[in-house]
Amino acid sequence: MIKLSHIPSLLIGMRFTIAPLLVFDALDHKTSYWFIIGYVIAVLSDIFDGIIARRLKVSTTQLRQADSWADICLYLCVAISAWLVYPQVIIDFRLPLLSAIAIQLILFAISLIKFCKFPSFHTYTAKAWGLALLAATIGLFGFAYANTLGWRLYFVGLIV
Repeated sequence: MIKLSHIPSLLIGMRFTIAPLLVFDALDHKTSYWFIIGYVIAVLSDIFDGIIARRLKVSTTQLRQADSWADICLYLCVAISAWLVYPQVIIDFRLPLLSAIAIQLILFAISLIKFCKFPSFHTYTAKAWGLALLAATIGLFGFAYANTLGWRLYFVGLIV
């Protein structure tokens, strides 16, 4: 029987499991409807793991860091999938994508230097960024829509 206190860890583990499955689905340079379903489940697990952990009073630094690593894994797999399925979109939006990556790496470096650990973001602005990524990912993989989505996502990321 699963203890309630293990649910947040299980949700994080589920995200780690779903992430490479997204890449697996994209290996043939197209994705099925399972990609979107898996991605949405992963995002919902990201939303609810923290809520449940706080309600059960099992939120720890280790759990928050695992959550952040699961997010990195998920979005790295989404990026790889985007390259496999929509390489031209990645090429077309290389400037905002590369600058967003550079900003994230600088932020990680500052956190490592200042606090000797990677950042673990759980602010409302980080949640807004996550929702923007959700919209962009569903737009791209669900509807092949990327016209101005890349620049909009970039500006949301800058604000966040």
